[in-house]
Amino acid sequence: MDLRAVLMGVTFAIMWASAFTTTRMIVTEMPPLLALAARFAISGAIGIGLALALGESWRRLTRAQWRAVVILGLCQNALYLGLNWVAMQWIEAGLASIIAATMPLMVALLGWIVLGERLRPMGVGGLFLGLIGVAIIMGSRLQGGSDPVGIAMGFVAALALAVATLTVRGASGGGNVMMVVGLQMLVGAVSLAIIGPIFEDWHLTPGPRLFWAFGYTVLVPGLAATWIWFLLVGRIGAVKAATFHFLSPFFGVTIAALLLGEELGIGDAIGVGIIMLGILAVQLARQPAPTPVRRPPPA
Repeated sequence: MDLRAVLMGVTFAIMWASAFTTTRMIVTEMPPLLALAARFAISGAIGIGLALALGESWRRLTRAQWRAVVILGLCQNALYLGLNWVAMQWIEAGLASIIAATMPLMVALLGWIVLGERLRPMGVGGLFLGLIGVAIIMGSRLQGGSDPVGIAMGFVAALALAVATLTVRGASGGGNVMMVVGLQMLVGAVSLAIIGPIFEDWHLTPGPRLFWAFGYTVLVPGLAATWIWFLLVGRIGAVKAATFHFLSPFFGVTIAALLLGEELGIGDAIGVGIIMLGILAVQLARQPAPTPVRRPPPA
């Protein structure tokens, strides 16, 4: 893994984690599903426009890329982010980011149990560490009055993204990365635009905080982070790229504490550290072992 890949991975983790803080700002001023539909519509239109300017075209997408457009549009954008945005009406941004960070653990667990993928002892240990960390945080948060419905929605959202991750393979191959990003966002926008009015009534409390939070969410986590992720996967592969998810809990709670003033208890700090170690262990265990170099026999 070269320095450029490391910088891309850390940048992605910061962008991805910061979305929870700006989302918390948005859902207190707008209905979450309709706000998210608007975000995806704007991000998708910008993404497709940039793709066309770069010479990309939807006519050149592979079958795997079209599958990724639909599955990511529904599972990642509509289900994962839709449930997270609704849940963050009732739970804090830092807690939501911790729950979402369990997604790599779910991917490893589902791949191991459902798909029969081999997981080395380090990975099994990482799963148990992640479970312990989650138990510590959930215990302290539930005792502190965090909403159990919002917490449950966060875990269902992470499960939806884990299923999408396992289902979509090869989406970063074949080029046209920005076109894939833009199209899958439009799939999410259409889905949420249909579902949103059924469950929500439109309301808006305009203000500077809502304006910059919404604009930031559209451009940075919505567009730039997704684009960087696809480029990173294409550069170093999905398994190595997923290693950077272990940074998300730390960045998520740190940004929420700095911008929203959310408190971080001792139990939270311990749990976040354990989850980070668990994610790192799982991802390192999933990487292929280095091929030993055979030396020629002595002359």
